[in-house]
Amino acid sequence: MEKNQINTLKTLLSTPKKIVIIPHKNPDGDAIGSCLGLYHYLKQYGHKLSIVAPNDYPDFLKWMPGEDNILKYEYQTETATRKIKEAEIIFTLDFNSLSRIDDVATVLESFEGDYVMIDHHQAPDGYARFTYSDTSMSSTCEMVYNFIAFMGDTDKISKEIATCLYTGIMTDTGSFRFPSTTSATHRIAAELIDKGAENTQIHNAIFDSNSVEKLHLLGCALKNLVELPDYHTVYIALSKEELEQFNYKKGDTEGFVNYGLSLKGVIFAVIFIESAQDDIIKISLRSKGDFSVNEFARKHFNGGGHINAAGGRSEFSLEETTQRFEQLVKEYKDQLS
Repeated sequence: MEKNQINTLKTLLSTPKKIVIIPHKNPDGDAIGSCLGLYHYLKQYGHKLSIVAPNDYPDFLKWMPGEDNILKYEYQTETATRKIKEAEIIFTLDFNSLSRIDDVATVLESFEGDYVMIDHHQAPDGYARFTYSDTSMSSTCEMVYNFIAFMGDTDKISKEIATCLYTGIMTDTGSFRFPSTTSATHRIAAELIDKGAENTQIHNAIFDSNSVEKLHLLGCALKNLVELPDYHTVYIALSKEELEQFNYKKGDTEGFVNYGLSLKGVIFAVIFIESAQDDIIKISLRSKGDFSVNEFARKHFNGGGHINAAGGRSEFSLEETTQRFEQLVKEYKDQLS
């Protein structure tokens, strides 16, 4: 973030404002953690704060301190809309295009205040007056820590802030194993532990809350795994009938795609999930090395993200989507060798 922007924003935030913080649709640990971490920080300056999530998110994220303050637009439309229309400043966290917040973007069409973007995805849109965009960062939570440091306020990081930010860093780095994890990431994580983040309890809250149905769904997913050995690629497809059979709940398939990527010799792993609610095929893509799933998702599946982790969607049937994927992969044989 440029120094002049930091100074201007610091002045702007020095007096109480009406502020709304917004994560992307289907928020994950990094989105919720960064929003709550920023919320607890700004609260210390007397701002009138609201967090508006476009929709609901998995139960394993609902233990974080302050989570009960988050408005879900899909359920609390009237209140969320009023908060947005009253806002003087809007922070958008963990996304860089207003297309990522669906119907909330329509409410923002009349917003005349200042946007602050904090995000680590590629190709940011230019809607924000204040932009902190860095694709080298492990997570938006790491960036929120840096933002607090830019403001000269690391001494204001409470246990609540530390807990929220550590959660997002841990989840978005795959428990510190993804390539975006740097020595700086580890130093910040250590600082957050020193500030009160209980790393073992956080890990257990996120990863040790499985149901029997979720484990059965995982078994189904692994049974469905298809290997394309000539292209060092695997994929999993889950139909809506299979999801219903195992009492699927939002977030139950989180991390399933990584099982495919864990196979020896695999460079590219994908999971296709048939969504009855949205009438689309939701796609998660992961890779190793320099094969860009961001470019693959942007070009073929209306998505995007990072070099090694991205998402997308298809409006074809599950069978048509997987068949198309198998044909597309053949075009990338040289990159996947």
